[in-house]
Amino acid sequence: MTKGRSRVITRRLFAATLVLGIAVPGSMAFAQASEPTVALVQINQQALFFNQMNQGATAAAEKAGAKLVIFNANNDPAAQNNAIETYVAEGVGAIIVVAIDVNGVMPAVQQAADAGIPVLAVDAILPAGPHKSQIGVDNEGAGAEIGQAFLDYVKETGGSAKIGIVGALNSFIQNQRQKGFEDTIKSNADVTVAGVVDGRNIQDNALAAAETLITGNPDMTAVYATGEPALVGAVAAVEAQGATDRVKVFGWDLTEQVIKGIDDGFVIAVVQQDPERMGAVAVESALTLIDGGTVDPVIPVPVTIVTKENVDKFRSMFQ
Repeated sequence: MTKGRSRVITRRLFAATLVLGIAVPGSMAFAQASEPTVALVQINQQALFFNQMNQGATAAAEKAGAKLVIFNANNDPAAQNNAIETYVAEGVGAIIVVAIDVNGVMPAVQQAADAGIPVLAVDAILPAGPHKSQIGVDNEGAGAEIGQAFLDYVKETGGSAKIGIVGALNSFIQNQRQKGFEDTIKSNADVTVAGVVDGRNIQDNALAAAETLITGNPDMTAVYATGEPALVGAVAAVEAQGATDRVKVFGWDLTEQVIKGIDDGFVIAVVQQDPERMGAVAVESALTLIDGGTVDPVIPVPVTIVTKENVDKFRSMFQ
């Protein structure tokens, strides 16, 4: 290789790391690093859920003496694809992806596999492809669980309800959560759905959408939110509209605001995942693959339905 060509490649690699916000010692590419490097391609860093996943991944990497780099896509599917392509060019040991567009990301996943880099999917379920493992919860099944918790509450409080849904229609996994919930509550003919609004997995959008849902349906008695931004937005909307007495909230992923809502009596049940464990398992599995081992194609991480009866177990996470 000529010196000129070597300098061009080095400049390109360095530029790519600047775009991704990754610090590289000197001019060494990942493939030259002494420790294995795992890349985590994340959705955003606004949601506590994803930050907790990052924390678990970071702790697992530090424990193993591995290098972890995290890319924040800021809710942009194209940015995720570009990040994977860049990591492939840099020769990381393994790639973990929390996909926004599960179908759109597959060409980049295939590119990584073709380069001999193992890919693991976390949370969002990818279609059949070359990735080595799927790590996370059964989103549709957990949606059914929270749906049953809602039906149990309805039965205990009068037998009928009108519920609105704050979803994220751009999110495959949140659509699964919506489906599991809706399919379950259909069993009660006295439960009607006021409508579905799209929070787009952004808290401010979810707040505005939930307020529209509440003001447009003065007889609505409940809200189901399919993710953390949607749930925080729904909680804020119910409070802002002075509707805590008449609108009860069900949803996904605890935060400090959501726990306060449970204490105040208008948040009834919440699906709590274990994102920290997801991140840790993903890194541990990636390192196993880098070392030439094998992992299960599906690695489930269980959920808990949190109510006023068991919320105390989770308070320390938000203090």
